[in-house]
Amino acid sequence: MTQPLQSFAVFLLELRRFLKTLGLAVVGTTLVLFFASGRLLTGVQEHLGEQLYFFSVAGPFLAHVNLAFFGALYLLMPLCLYVLWKAMGKPFGVTGKRLFWFVAATSILFYAGTVFCGLVTLPFGIRFLLSFQSEDLRAFISVSRFVNFVTLFVFAFGLIFQLPVFMVFSSQVGVISRTAYERNRRYAVLAIAILAALLTPTPDLVNMTLMGVPLYLLYESGIILIRLTGAKQPADDEALPPADG
Repeated sequence: MTQPLQSFAVFLLELRRFLKTLGLAVVGTTLVLFFASGRLLTGVQEHLGEQLYFFSVAGPFLAHVNLAFFGALYLLMPLCLYVLWKAMGKPFGVTGKRLFWFVAATSILFYAGTVFCGLVTLPFGIRFLLSFQSEDLRAFISVSRFVNFVTLFVFAFGLIFQLPVFMVFSSQVGVISRTAYERNRRYAVLAIAILAALLTPTPDLVNMTLMGVPLYLLYESGIILIRLTGAKQPADDEALPPADG
């Protein structure tokens, strides 16, 4: 078995060890939050200033279940990240304090991304999308679609804000060097545009920009962090051809 395949197999085996415990924690927390989901939904409505409706018998119930589930993931994100980093660090010998700092950094950045989205990006995006309504064209927002829109948008921002830490990790373990990140900015911009289109709940240019611009700034921040942390360069890095243009 080649080294990359062997590392991936170790990652999967380590991940499998914690999945049952993590799954039980998510299910248990979801059940607890379900009984508070009404107040959670009211709080989100008041923050974003939207009146919601439902168009199916099961619509409100499913909306509360989804909100409770994503609320559980939100609260348990440090545990989820610990499981992920524990599995990722196993093949590369990342343990102890290094593992702790990776978990702490990504947890902080996740919550920072969700707060940024909730306070800045999400209200602006909703106001922009609803600005096209008129006296003849009024918005009646489904509660289930509203919950899906908000939770997916918030989680997407929380996940992309972790990009710099994963860049540092990949450089420290010798997978991708800082030079490779610097030389492939054009491909990074293309990948960011595609990722923003996939992660935003609506394919409009405004929401894609609201996600794409911070994501590119995070990419550049990752390069700076790699430089500051002195992550090692792969031995064959000097052999890389210069970028065109």
